[in-house]
Amino acid sequence: MKLKTIIIGTVVLLAAACKKDFLELEPQSTRSAASFFQTQSDIEQGVIGAYDALQSSGQYGENYVYFMEVRSENSGLASLTNSGGIYGDFEAFSLQASNVLLNTTWEHAYGGIQRCNIVLNRINEISMDEAVKNRSIGELKFIRALTYFNLVRIWGEVPLVTEEIVDPFDGFDHRRNTIEEVYVQIIADLEDAQNRLAPVSTDGRISRGAAKTLMAKVRLTRKEYAAAASICQEIIQSGNYQLVSDFANLFSKDNKNNEESIFEIQFKKGSEQEGSGYANLFAPLGESSVVGEVGNAYGRNLPTDTLLGVFDSSDNRLSISIQQSDRNNLYTAKFQDIPFADLNGDNNFIVLRYADVLLMAAEALNETNGLNQQSIDYLNQVRSRAGIANYSLNDFSSKEDFTDSLFLERQKELCFENHRWFDLIRSDRAVSTMNGLGFNIAPHQVLFPVPQTQIDINPGVITQNTGY
Repeated sequence: MKLKTIIIGTVVLLAAACKKDFLELEPQSTRSAASFFQTQSDIEQGVIGAYDALQSSGQYGENYVYFMEVRSENSGLASLTNSGGIYGDFEAFSLQASNVLLNTTWEHAYGGIQRCNIVLNRINEISMDEAVKNRSIGELKFIRALTYFNLVRIWGEVPLVTEEIVDPFDGFDHRRNTIEEVYVQIIADLEDAQNRLAPVSTDGRISRGAAKTLMAKVRLTRKEYAAAASICQEIIQSGNYQLVSDFANLFSKDNKNNEESIFEIQFKKGSEQEGSGYANLFAPLGESSVVGEVGNAYGRNLPTDTLLGVFDSSDNRLSISIQQSDRNNLYTAKFQDIPFADLNGDNNFIVLRYADVLLMAAEALNETNGLNQQSIDYLNQVRSRAGIANYSLNDFSSKEDFTDSLFLERQKELCFENHRWFDLIRSDRAVSTMNGLGFNIAPHQVLFPVPQTQIDINPGVITQNTGY
């Protein structure tokens, strides 16, 4: 058996070294978890290692965009057949369990969970400042909850691992837990995190606001609308966040962790190899001029004509969300940068932001109370920033009519930010929307195939999703 690939691989060895600025941290050395954790500094390095896992190519560094945007009608690829079709299969709904990207994401996600579990398993044994300990536990539990939230939405039932795997053979004991069991753990982690974290953060660290926002999204996904509405209104009424006045400035590499941002994955271009690949990956294929001739242009996550068609020309989000190259190819400028080198840009990736909170609040209140003015007011705050006309109560004939407009607004506001596919699933629109655009997908394809590698390693324990 290939022990290095069971569930999360072998015991993950943490790699992180502290510097004076949290945003300028990079992995530098690999040390054994058993001997490494002796001091508060060691714990803090371990926490940074957990943050670093979110940057990985299998998660927010690249792959999530294929699961969450390319899978939808928002974006596509310049070529379905490049690299043997491993990217194109996400867009074409032709995924096979053997697709290497599936296994990469599975392994990188569980590697991040193992990093969290390693530190959580040791932190109470270390003599350290209680405030730092509390913050560290909160950060780790948020990261674990976020990772499991992505996993359960991608695959449904997944192994729930909340203790450090010390003996690699123990990994074979972990079957796929039920969706409900996974959500119970996500909610428990977020509840604990909320009690430990500072209300807000300006340096890229996870905050109480981030834990609350993720909890609201979890509740909304579970159709617990009253709970989601209550949490969103707490965030709104806190006054800790506000919309950036200029939509284009929201994504500027010079405006990271701004007043609208609630949590974003941190990247920093330069010789330390902590930069992001978005500027290169999302530029039109072969058009390196879009990224200042620095590195390659890969032609992935490109806007579709379908997405272009939902924007009004007066919408000021259009010019930053979708641009046209000199060769008349569409691309998004949300991640525009001149990288330090190929796949080494300065763009952060915003996971949670205040506009999403307003839209979630509008959705949850509409589902709870029916058509109401408060939902319209929250929606209008987002539309006003976009420079388009506000809605009035008379513009909607029903709760369902408002829902249609709300999800259209989410599509325009949040495109390329890894929300669209899960929005389609949450609203029970995925199959009908994609088939209405000429695809021929079946209901089971709202979930992804479990990586064949994981099934082969642990046959009879790790099982395949229905239909694959």
